[in-house]
Amino acid sequence: MEGILTELNTLATSPAYHDVLSVLKGTRSGFVYGVKVRFPHALVMSILFGRGDWKTRLRGIFRATKQHSFNLAKFVTIYKTLLLLQRKVNGGKERSADTFIAGLLGGYLVFGERTAVNEQIVLYVVSRVVASFIPRASGSHPSSTSSGIVKPLPPDSRYFTVFAALSWGAVMWLFNHRGHTIQPGMFNSMTYLYKDSDKWKNLKTLLWHNT
Repeated sequence: MEGILTELNTLATSPAYHDVLSVLKGTRSGFVYGVKVRFPHALVMSILFGRGDWKTRLRGIFRATKQHSFNLAKFVTIYKTLLLLQRKVNGGKERSADTFIAGLLGGYLVFGERTAVNEQIVLYVVSRVVASFIPRASGSHPSSTSSGIVKPLPPDSRYFTVFAALSWGAVMWLFNHRGHTIQPGMFNSMTYLYKDSDKWKNLKTLLWHNT
């Protein structure tokens, strides 16, 4: 048994299998991260806003966690595989457009179907893409870790203030005048905060829970 484990460890650390095994580890990481992110979120949302008995809620939590984790695992697998294939086609060199092409195809194949979970993930990604255009803080310079990974820089506080104000002004206007265009999860949250707080029947529904 020990000899088998030693041989497997040798294979796992062999440079000859690095590219293929990086896809395998990426798949595993996508699944694990999906569970870590979605399970607590689904649990809290079920407690706060869930309907039906606990059996129904637990089924919904499991379904959302499964979809998030499997989709993220599939995306990582497709993305890293396409990067590997493009690099082989281009003589071992990675072009600037390779990441975009791999992400484009992976996003289409995995997240192209409109579901509640996919919509939340895509909107999360979109918000980060838009926020990346906010100018970075003055005096900050891109730096890398020992592994060569670039460390993110914070946005300039002045531009971020404008960005935050415009975002909140826009979403409040949309909620009141074009509510049908708001993502359902956010619409429910905003209804809870801004509309349900206008209604109560007694002290209990004023302070403890909504009518």
